[in-house]
Amino acid sequence: MKLAILSVSAALGFLPVQADIFGNWKAPSATDVRSPCPMLNALANYGILPRDGKNITEEDTIEALGTALNFDIELSRTLYGFAISTNPTPNATIYSLDNLGRHNIVEHDASLSRSDAYFSDPSVFNQTIFDETKSYWTLPIVDLRQAAMSRLARVRTSQRDDPNFVLNEKFGLTEVALFLSIIGDYTTATAMRSNLEYFFENDRLPIEFGWNRPLTVFTSADLDAMVQRVAQATEEVSGEDSRLRRGCRKTAKQPGL
Repeated sequence: MKLAILSVSAALGFLPVQADIFGNWKAPSATDVRSPCPMLNALANYGILPRDGKNITEEDTIEALGTALNFDIELSRTLYGFAISTNPTPNATIYSLDNLGRHNIVEHDASLSRSDAYFSDPSVFNQTIFDETKSYWTLPIVDLRQAAMSRLARVRTSQRDDPNFVLNEKFGLTEVALFLSIIGDYTTATAMRSNLEYFFENDRLPIEFGWNRPLTVFTSADLDAMVQRVAQATEEVSGEDSRLRRGCRKTAKQPGL
């Protein structure tokens, strides 16, 4: 019945939202489980997903992502499919958030806020890692270029330090695309730095700082388009950095320097 209501609502371009949906945030208890994804963790902390992070169904996923973030049903089903693929039980229909920590399925090296699995549990927020990320967010408004720079820096650090490093381009780009689209503004691909810091550091949506659930339904096509924007920005930043490095090397060889 819930999915039927959601289907009709999505077709009309809106989804039902409880007025107090974000009013009961609680830090996880010792018996709760969490994932490498700060957004899913946040939804569990609010009780929008099962608060213990366990035995999450397709219906739970669709309802939570639709109600809290205005994801359409197709995108929510796609993300459920990725999540369920991390459950090691054959033919599983439910997943727990800690399943998402299985390495290099959805979880990936060079996360913006988590350690590589080679070093420690990627489900746990790592302040040192995130400090590197946000050091590239040099203005109050983080734009696409700064977001791409921070991701590229994390990739290079992991390449240098992690002997088992694997580049998961798809989910690395998606990580950036989602935070710009949902915590920030999809059209401009920008986000307030303070909102991003609060979100990543607390597994909590920055409602107290003025964040609101997106008014426009967010679709798979929207996500794909933002991923392409992030990929293009990363390519541009990488090219600029390569030219700068070549220039520095040439300068160093000049007489008298």
